[in-house]
Amino acid sequence: TGGFGLKDENINGNAAANPSNPTVNNPTPSAVQVSVDDDPVLGKKNAPVTIIEFSDYQCPFCRKFWQDTLPSIKKDYIDTGKVKLVYRDFPLGFHPMAIPSAQAANCARENGGDEAYFKMHDKIFEEQNKLDGGSVSSTVQFTSDDVKKWAKEIGYDIGSCIDSGKYKDEISKDLSDGSSYGVQGTPGFFVNGQLVSGAQPYSAFKQIIDAELAK
Repeated sequence: TGGFGLKDENINGNAAANPSNPTVNNPTPSAVQVSVDDDPVLGKKNAPVTIIEFSDYQCPFCRKFWQDTLPSIKKDYIDTGKVKLVYRDFPLGFHPMAIPSAQAANCARENGGDEAYFKMHDKIFEEQNKLDGGSVSSTVQFTSDDVKKWAKEIGYDIGSCIDSGKYKDEISKDLSDGSSYGVQGTPGFFVNGQLVSGAQPYSAFKQIIDAELAK
């Protein structure tokens, strides 16, 4: 992965430079119809704006979005009922822990619904930050045993669920769907169907969200 003037990782394993996202600067009138599938939702289900995130749990750019941008979106829009975030998996082939981590989050959801899913989602990124020395500077290496331990620390004994691989098909479907919608790297977002590529700053999301709320 490259330096953090960059925004995302593409499917070939290269950090993709994205200095001026055309979708952000010139929102296209023709939005993509993106399915939320049966994936976990953060926020009110009837919120007027839907952000669908295609993400990889081992991608440092996805972690950067989680750390730097999501808290502001959550505070200003999700917690106020204006936006809901749907998390869909887009594990990149060169991240060996992307699929086991995605399985862990799904296994947690099985135990406690969407709230448990996002609790595990947060835990996976938090622990990588610790391993990364408190910064978001590189891809962090960890193991399935680490993920199982992290799950236990927040109250979920999901080792057998992860080992069973029962959510592999669900994760593969997300990846296939994301590719069909035009996602080429992580993180990739659709804000009411408008593609936003990479770990863009809060201002980029705010611009599109406010425009959608004004409609």
